[in-house]
Amino acid sequence: MITYEEREANALAADGRWPELLGHFRRARAAAVAAHGRPGGAAGPSGHLLAYGAPPQLAARLFDHDGGPGTAADETDHDAGPLWEVLATRHSWQRLAPLLEPAPVRRLVAHTRALLGENLAGRAEPDPEDVPLTLQPWEEAGWEEAARVRDYLPGGGARRALLALPATREGLGPLDLPTSGGRVPGLAATRLFAGLAPWLQAVCVRGTAPDAAAQLAPQRRAVAGHLPFGAVYPALVQAGSGLPGLGSAHGRLAVWRLLGAMTGAGRPAVAEVNALVARLRCLAWADPEDELWYLHVALEDPATGLAWAVSGTSEA
Repeated sequence: MITYEEREANALAADGRWPELLGHFRRARAAAVAAHGRPGGAAGPSGHLLAYGAPPQLAARLFDHDGGPGTAADETDHDAGPLWEVLATRHSWQRLAPLLEPAPVRRLVAHTRALLGENLAGRAEPDPEDVPLTLQPWEEAGWEEAARVRDYLPGGGARRALLALPATREGLGPLDLPTSGGRVPGLAATRLFAGLAPWLQAVCVRGTAPDAAAQLAPQRRAVAGHLPFGAVYPALVQAGSGLPGLGSAHGRLAVWRLLGAMTGAGRPAVAEVNALVARLRCLAWADPEDELWYLHVALEDPATGLAWAVSGTSEA
């Protein structure tokens, strides 16, 4: 059911009355904060309409504090997706950089622009975790630019590619997994793998990718196949950005964080991460229960003798 507030917001956007729509958003957000302590998606569609359609000079004011307490959007505000991500899909970093002040929003917008193919190296402030602001070749290899971030619609809503790994059974074949062995507990990388999405579980073993897969695959005789990490990376990013309030930049940062942990470093170093990615052996397997969103993959690092498996399905 379309509410009066939604009709009013849509009418203001259709007429290009962006300052009035900004006031509408600020009043709704402040009321939501006063009532619930946080906005979430409670400010309605006006934020999305502004972020998508308003000129950048006005759309960026969503995040300004000049409207008073509780009126400024932050990195948690969302409708069909985070407002900062909607904005980042509409304008280049060159146009947005002078307009955005909050550091968390600037960071997420910068990484979104990197995912969309913009090279920000030397053009934006360094990332606080040293994640590069330009995509590495293996980050580009597995997916098209148009699939890396939600495809937002002018009036609200978004389209997004399905999260499926392995995407098909083509190239897979029968594989007898070894008897499940002992796990290696307590590693940060394992926690970060499981933390990508609430529906995932992860384990680490000392051994090979099949040894790790045996921990989570439902049957000892699996339908499985090897693939390069570049084909695994998009699914990991999507898993880390699956909730409505999160965006692809969250997923990218989460994957770099876990790759850094796999190298044993406290923070991701580009050279070490690239070396890790080059030597990883990846094995994906199918589950008979797979439907729309699922992820089943094991990653083996022959340099350390450790292998991780991460698996789960989601109804989202």
